[in-house]
Amino acid sequence: MAFLKSVIYVAVIGILAHYVGESLPRRLFCETRFPFCSFPFERSGKLYKVIGIRRWKTRLPDMSRIMRDMLPKRIGPNAESEQIDALIKETCVAECIHHWLCIFSVGIYFFWKNYIGVILIFVYVGCNVPFILIQRYNRPHLIILREKMIKRKEKRAHAYADPVL
Repeated sequence: MAFLKSVIYVAVIGILAHYVGESLPRRLFCETRFPFCSFPFERSGKLYKVIGIRRWKTRLPDMSRIMRDMLPKRIGPNAESEQIDALIKETCVAECIHHWLCIFSVGIYFFWKNYIGVILIFVYVGCNVPFILIQRYNRPHLIILREKMIKRKEKRAHAYADPVL
């Protein structure tokens, strides 16, 4: 019975997390501020290459493919800097939600007040950490891409500007 309660608890917090994440105002998230900014030890996402994140990140489930109300995580060939900016905000929201899921995993202990509960908490946290790492890996790359797109757009605008007579 405790196992069933734990599964239901995890399912409920997962579903609620989706709706909370979708309802959070994106203006509250800033990729250049703590905790979403890159820390020096991350070296703008290069740290995650050491753990081979590029090989396994696409093998994990992507909720934006299942839930149509989510912003797609793919960048099209005609993407604008505004779309990249929205995706950067989404990485902040996703990271935040996965951190909260880790914190709420402690609730499993209320159903299993022994070593099994502790093991299940670690399993649940372990299942969320890769998604946090993916957000932290992707965000610096998206920021660099956005900056390049803005510079390219400014260059084009400047090149096509009317000459001053």
